[in-house]
Amino acid sequence: MPAPLPKELRDRFARLIDEGLSGREASRRLQVSAATGARWTRKIRQSGAASVAPMGRPPGTGKLAAHNGFFQELVAQDPDITLFELRDALADAEGVTVHHSAIAGLLKRLGFTHKKSRWWPPSADVRR
Repeated sequence: MPAPLPKELRDRFARLIDEGLSGREASRRLQVSAATGARWTRKIRQSGAASVAPMGRPPGTGKLAAHNGFFQELVAQDPDITLFELRDALADAEGVTVHHSAIAGLLKRLGFTHKKSRWWPPSADVRR
């Protein structure tokens, strides 16, 4: 995901608008797109600053958001359950198909971790 344009550029844009330039002219001077200039001008007139809007999907939304309790219950019943077993259980119980990595991300957000193998990373004194 791209980073937002710098705050200094937004502040310079706001100063140009305060000096009486149009949004299109200020965006041309600062070499940003006319659409960005129009968007920033609208924000400056509404709230007084062209602040950065939140990027990405809002937390708590998505395909798996409604199934948090389901996964917590399954992991509580069997702590050694695999991601593939969780994926299959979700498909059987709810009819929802997802990639196992999506389930891994959800479990990480819920605070679950995975236990690493006792032999990984291999130490120098172990023969191979």
